[in-house]
This record gives sequence, structure tokens and C-alpha cells, in this order.
Amino acid sequence: MDRDLAQDAISSALSGDWELAVKLNKSIISQKPSDTDALNRLARAYSELGDFVKARKAAQEVLKFDPFNSIALKAINKWRGLKKGDEFKTDSLAPQYFLEEPGKTKIVSLMHLGDSKLIAKLDAGDKMLFNTHSHRVSVTTADNKYIGRLPDDLSARLRKLIKYGNEYVACVKSVDKKEVRIFIRETKRDKKLADIPSFTSEKIDYVSFTPPEMVHNKDELVNDFSEEDSE
Repeated sequence: MDRDLAQDAISSALSGDWELAVKLNKSIISQKPSDTDALNRLARAYSELGDFVKARKAAQEVLKFDPFNSIALKAINKWRGLKKGDEFKTDSLAPQYFLEEPGKTKIVSLMHLGDSKLIAKLDAGDKMLFNTHSHRVSVTTADNKYIGRLPDDLSARLRKLIKYGNEYVACVKSVDKKEVRIFIRETKRDKKLADIPSFTSEKIDYVSFTPPEMVHNKDELVNDFSEEDSE
């Protein structure tokens, strides 16, 4: 099997070119029908294009060669009940966004999950959006479909940070029927919050909020953004 062809197939998936991913993985499989990696990639590509009939067929083909393949088993379970024509458009984040960095990244489980059929279509790497409300932060797909909510303590913290200029990206870290975990990365930190990490590991009670422009002591601002860790 051509290693360059496999790398091209992986690259096409990372860039979200799912039609090319189908073509490349089918080419690999034509050379080696038992290539379970290519079959799993083909199943994922079909699912991203909304063809869950072909996606399940490719995943079931994996099980002929590897009956305990965890990727294929999980995929078949997720796609049960979905049919051809179901659409779910997602944007995937580049791999570097998955790198953990103290103070700038956090992995968190969502609360109050939305529609199970929608969640079944999610995959690791799918881009998520934040919708801030007066008392919570909702998490949606790239096309604004509700997935779940951030825990209340983290919502309170991010609402403040976003209000004063910080920016974030988020993507799915892992997903099953009962849990969706997302990976959050700070992409921009406002100058007035330069010494305040977006996320901490300490469990600290909240203090009352004071606008940054009224704070004269840096320690007060740091305390104001203390977070009760949700993990």
C-alpha cells in the first residue's frame, strides 16, 4: 500500500475535504481490501457527507477483518437510526488546537445535553461555538445547533473573560451517548487581562465582580476571575 496515498487520505480528512477522502481511501482499499485504517477513514468520510448507509457498510467491513475494532464498533453504535440524506455539516479544527497548555486550555464535560440524534453525528475535532447568555454559556455546532451547556462555574468565568476581550475556540474531545467532552483553547488574551489565566486548577470561591477599569490593585483583578474548577 502506498504510504503517500495514506498520508494524502489523512490530510484530506484533516482539511475537511471529505469527497477527496472517499476517493483516496477507496483507492487504498482497492489495493488492500483488508486495510482497516482506510475502511474506518472511508466510513468517517461517508458520515461527514451524510451517507450513513455507506458509512455503516464500511464500518461493518472493518469488523469482518477485526471483529473487536473499537473505532468501527463505536461508529456503528453512533450511527444506528441515521439514514442516507441526514446532513450534519461540521468544521474540524487543525491538530495543533488539541495541544494542552496550562492556563490556556481546558477539557470539560457538557451539561444538559441536546438531541441524542444530533450528538450521535459528532466526532472528535468537530468545531463548537459558544453562545453567551445572561447566566450561562451554551455550546452549539458550527451551524448553531444546540449540543449542551458549560458548567455554571465555568460559564460565569468565561462570560467575564469574553466580555473583556478574550477569544476562544472549542472542539469535541470525545463523545458517547451520555457524555460530550469539549476542548477549549484561549486564542486571544486582552491586554488588561495579561496576568490572568483563562483556566486554573485551583478550587477558589468566587468574589464579587469589579470592572477592570475600576481596579487599582492587580491582585483584586486576579481574585475577581478566580474559578471553581469544574473537573
